[in-house]
Amino acid sequence: MNNVYEKICNTLDDTKELATRFANLARNGCFVSLYGEIGAGKTAFVKLAAEALGVKEKVTSPSFVILNEYHTAKIPIYHFDLYRLENEGVKTIVDELREYSDGNRLTFVEWAEFSEDEIPFNHIKINVTYQEDDSRKYSFEAFGDENLKIIKGLQNG
Repeated sequence: MNNVYEKICNTLDDTKELATRFANLARNGCFVSLYGEIGAGKTAFVKLAAEALGVKEKVTSPSFVILNEYHTAKIPIYHFDLYRLENEGVKTIVDELREYSDGNRLTFVEWAEFSEDEIPFNHIKINVTYQEDDSRKYSFEAFGDENLKIIKGLQNG
């Protein structure tokens, strides 16, 4: 089975549909590492997925606080942003990243490239890239059997 799924989103509605599909498939929890340039759509994707799972709070970027927690959804959602920590700072939260990868929770980590490959465990990697026509390309890659099921669900959706 192919462990990669790619989707071009031309509009915010396309992104919402993709985020909703992903959220429904990940409703039992998973760990997601997000990659992409500033403004590519990482936080927008997290916000739309969180809303699809019933988050009542306003979903915002955790750039300055490192972690936002949402407990009003169907499962707990944790949203990390490693941008301000960069490489040295990430070493201080590696244990927390591992802790938030276990159990019935959905964890998103923006700027995962600063993790210095400290995300070796099962996860889904999402890379968001700008396209020349202002659309966004979302590339999903699964690591681990449970996450392969999510990718298969996206492929069959």
